[in-house]
Amino acid sequence: MVNGVELKVGWAQTDITPLWPVFLAGQLYSRLSEGIKDGLTATACAMESGREQIVFVSCDLINIPEPLRDRVRLQLQGQAEGLEPMRVVFNATHTHTAPEHRLPARDSDHTSIGGSKLELDVRPVEDYVNFLSERLVEVIVRAWQLRKQGGIAFGLGYAQVGRNRRWVDKDGKSTMYNGEPALYDSFRHIEGHEDHSVQLLASYDANRQLTGLIVNLACPSQETMEEFLISSDFWHETRIEIRRRFGEELFILPQCSVAGDQSPSLLYDHKANERMLKLKGRSMREEIAHRIAASIEEMVPYISRQVDYHPILRHQARTVQLALNQLTAADVEQAQMEIDKLLLQYRQEKLKLDNQAERHQQPRWYVPLTAAYRRILWNQRVITRYEQQKTVSTQTTELHLVRLGDVAFATVPYEYYLDFGIQIKLRSPALQTFLVQLTGQGSYVPSLRSVKGGGYGSVPASNAIGPEGGQELADHLVNGLRELWKENAEQI
Repeated sequence: MVNGVELKVGWAQTDITPLWPVFLAGQLYSRLSEGIKDGLTATACAMESGREQIVFVSCDLINIPEPLRDRVRLQLQGQAEGLEPMRVVFNATHTHTAPEHRLPARDSDHTSIGGSKLELDVRPVEDYVNFLSERLVEVIVRAWQLRKQGGIAFGLGYAQVGRNRRWVDKDGKSTMYNGEPALYDSFRHIEGHEDHSVQLLASYDANRQLTGLIVNLACPSQETMEEFLISSDFWHETRIEIRRRFGEELFILPQCSVAGDQSPSLLYDHKANERMLKLKGRSMREEIAHRIAASIEEMVPYISRQVDYHPILRHQARTVQLALNQLTAADVEQAQMEIDKLLLQYRQEKLKLDNQAERHQQPRWYVPLTAAYRRILWNQRVITRYEQQKTVSTQTTELHLVRLGDVAFATVPYEYYLDFGIQIKLRSPALQTFLVQLTGQGSYVPSLRSVKGGGYGSVPASNAIGPEGGQELADHLVNGLRELWKENAEQI
């Protein structure tokens, strides 16, 4: 579907890697970075057609906190002529080895750790947030200023990267990653579906030369998520492999599709997979990169035959209210029981550190203390939200809907379970639909069947929005996309 208005496209990339020790985000215990395995990247793609505009910004981070998003938009005012800051949409690749950047810093600041005055050689979280916001403003402005005549092509391929990570036992209990050999006899099935699609949007210059790729797949970047080294995870190897095949100057913008219950981790076939990796001489991250790049390499020759230099561009930003997960007194009781047990563990670890100074010289001495402390905070959320729901029943959520020719983009601030994502794709009016999760700081939004099984991600402490709010979100996105398609049809 085309119109007569010329499309302009601009790309830019910047490094967002801190050069000082930071706390890493993504586990229920503190991790002080012990070096840099590979760098973190922010990539911006700016598109303009007539009065319509959109800027996608992908960041190698765990999520996009609202204070960071709002700060960058505020700083953008007056920096990029003609650009409306609300047209800038951020997403995180969800690497678990990027700096903590959520404010307020909770227990991950430079003055205390695990609720105790046990200082580590690390700068405040605010220092990284200041550095990050400056870099994000700079990359957005540069992408906007570099926009020029361009076209887009799109396609659908497949690469097995994300897998459902929820293990269900003989009693119907679900657990994330519970693949210990001692439990194999109790295993019955994997809880949900998987989505191996690679959604690809390619941009071309006026001479039909490939300039950039938006690569969207249903898997967070967390193959090596427990490391103590700063890393963009498998997107580092993936960018290298794609550029090896298409050129070092190519821009690559990763997007994590709806994948709240997905990860690259295997629940079975571990030994066979390790054998194949050794035969190939690859790490698992390199294997993932090869699969994604091979899918793209297969698609590009075909989609390049249909480059559209005048696609319809429409963007809507919406604020909606989603029903909060309604907690019960039983939920609070269970959370308090967990807190009581964890407090005992915490006090024991604290006593060891107070009475045995030599423990502070051991590697990662702070991990056991913070593991108990973080889980206390995690369970405390249930009690806090139970009190809050007496006066508040919904959560405000920012959504973005984009039409680009026959392609749709729809954003989700949460770690949204795949059942909802498949539903949205089925109901979408677009020829191809790119769902983009973690465009905010939101927690898990589980499917109904996952809540029945429980386990991390699908218990009250994990989700402020439950299946009811999750369905409301799906309906908002589908209805919004249908309105965009109807609006454009009427105008044409």
